[in-house]
Amino acid sequence: MAGALATLAIPYFIMLHSHESIEAAQSFCPFKMATGFPCPGCGITKSFVFLYSGDLIKSFSFHLFGPFAFLACIGVLIVLPLELITGREFFQSYLFSKRIAYTLALMLAAYHLIRVIHFAYAHSLDEILRQSIWQ
Repeated sequence: MAGALATLAIPYFIMLHSHESIEAAQSFCPFKMATGFPCPGCGITKSFVFLYSGDLIKSFSFHLFGPFAFLACIGVLIVLPLELITGREFFQSYLFSKRIAYTLALMLAAYHLIRVIHFAYAHSLDEILRQSIWQ
């Protein structure tokens, strides 16, 4: 529950303090800083920031799964307290389903592969290196 709350709170505070420069800001992702290429999760924080601002299109453009991750965090914050209060487990079969986990992993892997290929074609080697710590 704390993880879901932090996942929702951090982008909110980023939006409050630096919303105007968030598009051009350097990524905090260690993988992107080391390689210049985005990791599978790159863009989710910026996606949340634009979701908080009400710009759903831009939110999806930063990460296709950002708005869905946002809804999942909201769901966790609603369902977990209900489970604690009632003593019932509502989504146990879904949370521990290998089929759902594999499907989501394959979707994320396919999305990431498409993003990396597009990123490599859209940027020169110099631009990629500028996005890393090796600039």
